Amino acid sequence: MHLIQRTLAAAALAAGLLAAGFAAASECPIHYVDGRLPEIRNSKMSTATTELCYGVFGVMHSGVTRTPLWSAEHLTAENIQAARTLSRENTFHPESRLSAKARAELSDYARSGYDRGHMAPNGDMPDRATQHESFTLANMVPQDAEVNRHIWAGIESVVRKMAQKEGDLYVITGPAFIGGNLRKVGNVLVPTHLYKLVYSPRQHAGAAYFIENRADAQYETLSIAQLEEKIGIDLLPSLTPAQKQLTLRLPNVRQRKDKK
Repeated sequence: MHLIQRTLAAAALAAGLLAAGFAAASECPIHYVDGRLPEIRNSKMSTATTELCYGVFGVMHSGVTRTPLWSAEHLTAENIQAARTLSRENTFHPESRLSAKARAELSDYARSGYDRGHMAPNGDMPDRATQHESFTLANMVPQDAEVNRHIWAGIESVVRKMAQKEGDLYVITGPAFIGGNLRKVGNVLVPTHLYKLVYSPRQHAGAAYFIENRADAQYETLSIAQLEEKIGIDLLPSLTPAQKQLTLRLPNVRQRKDKK
């Protein structure tokens, strides 16, 4: 078989394995439960994806939405303590590892009416290098300003407090694009909803905050199974269906401003 034919055959095999639900290996397994990368079940979402690895979080970026499909963290009490010593330095920047046709630009968000909403938040970053990485636009979605600065900031804050109490948590944060009435700012797709999945290795249980991306929205809490059904991604593929039904108790959240 010629080289080109072998290459095409290998690509076809890989695509077939992914379509059949076989796990893809992560380039940065440390950020994921049992080192397992989430598995995209919705074929429309799997187009033009790129895994990006950073110091304390990993991203699966979509060249279609020009946002992350998720940002994943192994959030530790030690990193949170270190993050408290840092002042915020806003260094929003396009992701140089992505092609211009796949990535968001600062101009997409300019005068859009939406915040550049962190998925892995600045307040989780333990040093200047990881803080800078968190400001890549590959870690951002267009987020309603009221949601971002109040209830979402409160969600991020209580998750940090949980991690300090638990010692560590695995957290996966991302957008959801539900329904056919979607809009864009510049070339970036605006999510209809946002989620933050929290998994406690100590309690062997998880749950998620889920909120509509609009002013005055109220969050709800979902089991892992309920969230995965809504977004079409197997976020924790190493867990059994029964384990995904076990619901971690999540703290109530007050609206507040916080260190993003």
